[in-house]
Amino acid sequence: MATYSINSTFTMNSGYKIPLLGFGVYQTPPAETEKACLEAFKAGYRHIDSAAAYRNESGCGDAIRSSKLPRSEIYFTSKIPRSGMGYREAKAQIKLSLETAGLDYIDLILIHSPYGGADARKGAWKALVEAVEEGKVRSIGISNYGVHHLDELEKYITELEAERGGKGKGGVISVGQYEIHPWCPRHDIVEWLTKRNIAVEAYSPVVRGKRFGDKTLVSLAEKYGKTEAQVLLRWSVQKGYVPLPKSVTPSRIKENSAIYDFDISKEDMDKLEFDEYAPVCWDPVKSGLDN
Repeated sequence: MATYSINSTFTMNSGYKIPLLGFGVYQTPPAETEKACLEAFKAGYRHIDSAAAYRNESGCGDAIRSSKLPRSEIYFTSKIPRSGMGYREAKAQIKLSLETAGLDYIDLILIHSPYGGADARKGAWKALVEAVEEGKVRSIGISNYGVHHLDELEKYITELEAERGGKGKGGVISVGQYEIHPWCPRHDIVEWLTKRNIAVEAYSPVVRGKRFGDKTLVSLAEKYGKTEAQVLLRWSVQKGYVPLPKSVTPSRIKENSAIYDFDISKEDMDKLEFDEYAPVCWDPVKSGLDN
């Protein structure tokens, strides 16, 4: 069994390291974001996952500054919203996110969803590639892309390389972020990403609490002396994913980080393999190429 700690990292295709536990701030009210992030830093998290659509990038930036932690020790993510899809739109959004967060650079920017159509997806990707070259962003990736969207992007990267002068000029996909948990495992997407050394981030890793009380989950929580949420987060870590739990409650924030003092056996990991496809969030993965 691999040994993990809250300080464990994964080296991405960009060459940068990403912490293997993130702190999500989806639906965290802007006024509460700084406090929640500071609680996360206190608990040992060094990875904050935000997005332009969450409208709390400012609070994240405030927390990064007031924490007094070295900027190099904190990994900050934002995302391009649907309104930022397209080349000019994405360039403007990158600039706005930097200004809103008050940061000199953003560690990771993802395209939040494939919505907008092929031209908009390609334009947004090209803007991200240029932002990396300009030092504004360190790593780039996607969220909620189906395999058909991923294949399209991979082809476009090859086209960009030819257009812009060679290998690497089309950018590299470092991260894919998805709703992933035992009831929404996304095996096809995970296989596509891992074959290419792309980090797999898991949002809603505790299924928004909707599966708490499941008899398998309850029995494993009792067996390991952990909460159901901790079992799900440990499942994610042992799968090799980067879970992104979210909370504004200090005790819960701390509890969600206390997942490194036990291992789920292979037999018990197998018990968490369900033949279900039951996302609890939006599901852009299923959208067509021409959406």
